[in-house]
Amino acid sequence: MLPISLKKSLTFADVKNIQIMDRKIENKTVLVPAELIDYASDGIVSKEFVKNNGGGITLFAFDAGQRLSEHTAPFDAVVQVLDGTAEVIIDGQPFEVSSGNMIIMPAGHPHAVHANVRFKMMLTMIRG
Repeated sequence: MLPISLKKSLTFADVKNIQIMDRKIENKTVLVPAELIDYASDGIVSKEFVKNNGGGITLFAFDAGQRLSEHTAPFDAVVQVLDGTAEVIIDGQPFEVSSGNMIIMPAGHPHAVHANVRFKMMLTMIRG
């Protein structure tokens, strides 16, 4: 597993330029997403496994203390927490999103993600 960064906060530009993990995920396979990505000490790990003109699906593992700084995106994004608890901030309002829960970050709205404790999430981006 490759850590994206050892910085405590990433910008949206950092995420667009990160080194992506191995993409060997087979179609027509039953998957347990939380088992497909591991934590990295003091880092964030990313694994993109679907990307096309309609959007993409990326797994993330955030170690405690890591964050994705506030940014906007031109498409809706769904955060589904797979392990732990994330703090997702949308339009300045914080939401606690725990394992098994999800939240929609609407296109054009400022949002950020903080790891007060370590967590894993699946990010589904939907281009409209």
